Amino acid sequence: MMQLWRAAFVIARRDFTAVVFSRTFILFLLGPLLPILIGFAFGGLGDKISSTDLRPIVGVAMSAADTSALKRAHDRLAQRMGDQTLPRLRAVPSAPAPRIQLARPDSAVVAILSGTLLKPVLTGKAEDLDKLQGDISLLSTAALAERTLTFVTVDRQEVTTSLGAQAQARLLIGRVAQVVMFFLTILLAGMILSNLVEEKTNKIIEILAAAVPIDAIFLGKLMAMLAMSFVGIAFWGGTAFAVFLALYGGGGVLPAPAVGWPLFLMLAVLYFAMAYTLLGSLFLGIGAQAATVREVQTLNMPITMAQMLIFFFASYAVDHMGSPAEIAACIFPFSSPFAMIARAAQDGAVWPHLLALVWQASFVALIIRVGVLLFRRHVMQSGGSWWKRLFRPATG
Repeated sequence: MMQLWRAAFVIARRDFTAVVFSRTFILFLLGPLLPILIGFAFGGLGDKISSTDLRPIVGVAMSAADTSALKRAHDRLAQRMGDQTLPRLRAVPSAPAPRIQLARPDSAVVAILSGTLLKPVLTGKAEDLDKLQGDISLLSTAALAERTLTFVTVDRQEVTTSLGAQAQARLLIGRVAQVVMFFLTILLAGMILSNLVEEKTNKIIEILAAAVPIDAIFLGKLMAMLAMSFVGIAFWGGTAFAVFLALYGGGGVLPAPAVGWPLFLMLAVLYFAMAYTLLGSLFLGIGAQAATVREVQTLNMPITMAQMLIFFFASYAVDHMGSPAEIAACIFPFSSPFAMIARAAQDGAVWPHLLALVWQASFVALIIRVGVLLFRRHVMQSGGSWWKRLFRPATG
């Protein structure tokens, strides 16, 4: 066993240095940041465009008292509903008639409101009236309510702890952790599919198989890709944290998950490693059977769809703690890391995580073993019936 691990570390070091100390790896690290930078650029452009007020302007040709009441109602509703939800109001003279004012070339309003608050009259084109009639009715009603109703003052009683709010916050933490783990896994694990194709084409795999056990080759490549993934995650996470500090200055306190932040972050790392190695060992075994890169690309779509189904299954189980679906998601090895990280956010028990990690690791070992035996039989043309050798010690 020690010889197997020693050989696996040699393969892992070889693949890790070949990937990380290459120029393409720098592009790989910068790749996910480019969409973010483009998003910030387009976001700034969108803010600039949205800052231009394109709301229609309604002229108000009412008495001074009605105009003031209507503007106060507009301000109150805008505070609760947002500025962009209501048209702008502008006082206009009562004379000449609204029809004449709208026909002028210098008219800046799309409609004119006249009459009284109890019987408002809106003059404008039919399509403009269809859009504005409901808003003007709401504003007039709110202005009249100010005269006839007494606004109730709500007394505040603040508390430091709310179990309902705490449960919702922990549910949100679980969902966010699931989404982050899923996107990192789907971004990084897919590269393992083509890991062995080039070496099979160049006959390098035969030299490696003659020097070390094939189990060590599979295990070493999986370890190298996992280590490469952690390098990428450290770079992206550090960049995201620096941007967060620059934008928000570290203000605000995040609600704590049920197991506490230190243990939750440690479990997040472990569960990502399990999710990555579970899918990675499966991808490595499937990709090892492919003869060309084209076959690998053909396999990419169904595998990605299967990943999404697994994620949706685990995501459904987040807010059904203790249900049969949630227990099934925790037991099924490929959804177990995503379901268990959500459980860590909502339940403080630690022993289920120890059991889940052992369960997931055993399936990693099993999948690697099956992949090795299938590779030895179908690619190396040796080994006989693979299921008879499933639990035998690994050999070269």
